[in-house]
Amino acid sequence: MIIYYITLLYMERNEKINCGCGKEYPEKRWTQFLILRVLYEKPSYGYEIVKSIEDLTEGRHQIKYGTAYILLRRMKENNLLTFKWEKSEKTPDKKIYRVTKKGEKLLKMWLETIIKRKKMMNKLTSIYEKHSEDKIRKI
Repeated sequence: MIIYYITLLYMERNEKINCGCGKEYPEKRWTQFLILRVLYEKPSYGYEIVKSIEDLTEGRHQIKYGTAYILLRRMKENNLLTFKWEKSEKTPDKKIYRVTKKGEKLLKMWLETIIKRKKMMNKLTSIYEKHSEDKIRKI
């Protein structure tokens, strides 16, 4: 969880691509990152995106459907996503979202940031591996 917050702070200072995330809401940036991450692997629709994020984060990030649809619309307006309608006779039509080139660039930048922060966090937490859990509790 710590890497999440450090990454958000770093993303705010070094954002070179306008994601329309709003600097005042780091959680929105994180949610947009998760949406891009999920859609990069598999274009999908709103309900499936929310469920995929819950699975990917092992239930740590649960997004309300209304929030997801607002973010998807804004990400589309900022050219991070595009969509096509998928017609179905048995179920309601679905908007299938996919990541644009601009969205791919932003995702790559955010992933590179996370990888750098992860290396730093591994160094900071290496004390845990060097010492037994009992000694850590005494510190």
